[in-house]
Amino acid sequence: MADPETLKRALKAFKKRIKLMKQDDESRLSHGAMTMGERSAIVGIRPPGEFPQEIWEELVKQGSLRYEGHGLYALTEDQGARE
Repeated sequence: MADPETLKRALKAFKKRIKLMKQDDESRLSHGAMTMGERSAIVGIRPPGEFPQEIWEELVKQGSLRYEGHGLYALTEDQGARE
């Protein structure tokens, strides 16, 4: 099992990456200069590669992340609400 500090850093990096990917996706969805754009449909991403696979599996076991299949992970409902 990984130490709590590493798990905390990994989850923080995951949240930052998914937030940036959603913002990037939303900025591309606008159709005109005067529109506000649309909400991103991104719910799962590949986790940052700077942490080993075991870290992501442990975060799934702890209920912080959800495995979506094909190497994609998503925040659980309670983690998504904390953003």
